[in-house]
Amino acid sequence: MKFKLSLLAAAAATVLSTSAYADIVIGVAGPMSGSEASFGEQFRKGAEQAVADINAAGGILGEKLKLEVGDDACDPKQAVAVANDLARKGAKFVAGHYCSSSSIPASAVYNEEGVLQISPGSTNPKLTEQGFDTVFRVCGRDDQQGIVAGKYLSENHKSKAIAILNDQTAYGKGLADETQKALNAAGVKEKLYEVYTKGEKDYSALVSKLKQAGIEVVYIGGYHTEAGLIARQMKDQGMSALLVSGDALVSNEFWSITGAAGEGTMMTFGPDPRSKPEAKTIVEKFRKTGYEPEGYTLYTYAAVQIWAEAAKKAGSTDPEKVAAAMRQGQYSSVMGNIGFDKKGDVTSPAYVWYKWSNGQYAEVK
Repeated sequence: MKFKLSLLAAAAATVLSTSAYADIVIGVAGPMSGSEASFGEQFRKGAEQAVADINAAGGILGEKLKLEVGDDACDPKQAVAVANDLARKGAKFVAGHYCSSSSIPASAVYNEEGVLQISPGSTNPKLTEQGFDTVFRVCGRDDQQGIVAGKYLSENHKSKAIAILNDQTAYGKGLADETQKALNAAGVKEKLYEVYTKGEKDYSALVSKLKQAGIEVVYIGGYHTEAGLIARQMKDQGMSALLVSGDALVSNEFWSITGAAGEGTMMTFGPDPRSKPEAKTIVEKFRKTGYEPEGYTLYTYAAVQIWAEAAKKAGSTDPEKVAAAMRQGQYSSVMGNIGFDKKGDVTSPAYVWYKWSNGQYAEVK
């Protein structure tokens, strides 16, 4: 009897092991903790819903998806550890990371370990300039976003005293430098160019310098937490300067930090995918659960969605084969049709303006 039970236990273990092995492992990686955790939540929610929908429709190539979540806290070293961990778990694909300073070092790991990466939100050009065949993004680049910002500043505020700030991260500095380049190319020179340290709480000395210089427009290359603190501290010192920034302000947490001090803040971001007809069903599904799919939620959903469709097209989850398929034509997604160039960038990037008002941000028509 003991012998028969042992055989049954072994058989059961084999079945369970085979079942677990049959799952296709994919990952989502981003700041699940730390000051940018609101974006990590957007990533996780988008990936979880995409996996649930794909599995409900039968999975990929007859197998279900298993999602692993990696927390890099927007720290480069932690991002490398997360990338190695996901590779060890057998991930075929990772939707991530958010901060460019995390995506770039992580991409080297994925390239080495044979994992396909699609970033929903890393905009630094270097990510796709490294020559890695299996690195993509579904967002635009800072050299595209900076042109839009520089043009806006030169056309609407050329007679005003402009300051450009950056937080010295790959994202913040890259965006600020590209905006400065576009502004200067239009014949307008900023009055101040200053750096600040990400993660601090007190920016009063920086704000005092801006005030003494008579700054009327402040462009920030950085993230929503610090931008929010700077906006609030400008208000505290009686400044009424217009705050302008980029896509890292697409979080309701920005207003939680600024309150009324955030009124009128302008930022660049892609056209809101929530308004696209392709996203209607998914948006409604999110809202029924009480979650608003803002920011990069649908970007992450689209990243998983496109990878899944490319895998079907390739008839394989092999990263090289899927990457080759991704560069062939366009893919339907909750963000509309998306295609990729040889570098892994989207072929039709777009940036529009948003404005914060009464606690909400909306596209400026």
